[in-house]
Amino acid sequence: MLAGLRLLSALVLAVALSSQADALFVRRDAAPITLPFARRVNATGAAKLLKIDQARAKALKSRAKAGTPNSRLTAISNVPASNQAVDYTTTVTVGSQQFELLIDTGSSNTWVGSRGGFAGTDNTQDTGNLVEVVYGSGFVLGEQVIDDITLGDGLTIKNQSFGVALLSQGFDDVDGIIGIGPVDLTADTLIPDEDATVPTVTDNAFSQGLIDAHEIGISFQPTTSVGNLNGELTFGGTDPSKFTGPLNFVPITSTSPANEFVGIDQTITYGSADGTTVLPATSGITDTGTTLTLLATDAFTVYQNLTGAVPDDNTGLLRLTPDQFANLQSLFFTIGDNTFEFTPNAQIWPRALNTLIGGTPDFVYLIVNDLGSLSGEGLDFIDGMTFLERFYYVFDIANSQVGFATTPFTDALTN
Repeated sequence: MLAGLRLLSALVLAVALSSQADALFVRRDAAPITLPFARRVNATGAAKLLKIDQARAKALKSRAKAGTPNSRLTAISNVPASNQAVDYTTTVTVGSQQFELLIDTGSSNTWVGSRGGFAGTDNTQDTGNLVEVVYGSGFVLGEQVIDDITLGDGLTIKNQSFGVALLSQGFDDVDGIIGIGPVDLTADTLIPDEDATVPTVTDNAFSQGLIDAHEIGISFQPTTSVGNLNGELTFGGTDPSKFTGPLNFVPITSTSPANEFVGIDQTITYGSADGTTVLPATSGITDTGTTLTLLATDAFTVYQNLTGAVPDDNTGLLRLTPDQFANLQSLFFTIGDNTFEFTPNAQIWPRALNTLIGGTPDFVYLIVNDLGSLSGEGLDFIDGMTFLERFYYVFDIANSQVGFATTPFTDALTN
């Protein structure tokens, strides 16, 4: 598939270079900035969801192994996001158009146009590059352009470079992606300028003096309804109203390939912090673009045996009986010097949303699942959206560290 995309990219690039006059896109003081967001529904069901998450994990590992990832306003910007059951999206104004973009710390390219063209403005500039990113669940091939991007009501980033899709697959329910991971993940995504990286929206907001801190705070919340505007991105700082305990930071892991992402080291036990070891100390990543919480196959087998859960044919998730759920114990994630309790309720899919993923009402499905590879590969877990919903999460780019704090939803019985 990659070879085919490269060939297609070369053909499209030849067309672009043959006529620079005809750009490929169709012209149609100091507080954090907050952007709200919502959770997005994916009606394809959890069986496919698990396969998509596993394919994404495989693509992340493959990308890293291949050496490719594929006037001042306020200093902090809070941006709303919508909870849509499978992942989180936010509304972004690109040029003069609004797009619903998936929020992704596991990639760093921002692009639009999967459900319709970008009309462009008088300020839109052609970079002379194509952009190509392959994800586990699809791909995008498009033209790389420059224009202004506005996040929320007040954070306008000038001259942001982003992609405009010419071809895409796997993104029928969103308009594209806002990539907020490490900038090095954009290396080798431009054609022909393969050695260049593309500064993220966070990078540019900081370099343009729109935010005072080179970091982003992320607040997710569990929900029992879809399209709930209950998430928030805070550019340039954190939102103390969203967390209850202290923020605890750990450095980005030094272990490859997890160190190319928002990667951390952690240990997982069952029952108590000193309980049965599920996953010994190892490296993995935090990722808003992965829905489930995925463990290396050997660790997942331990977890399944401890819970007594069985695979559910309709959803692909593990299923518990009511008695098994009553006896389910907490998982304990030790990250740095701190241990975070992941309660029994946090380990299950919201029962009010079971039918949206092909499940049966009132059944109990677990959100912990199989990464699809054994431990020892340097990326042995993905703490996905369902984990991050229970903790406040900070990607401190300037200091190469990740922060976590408890929230009012850490112990909630929402699910």
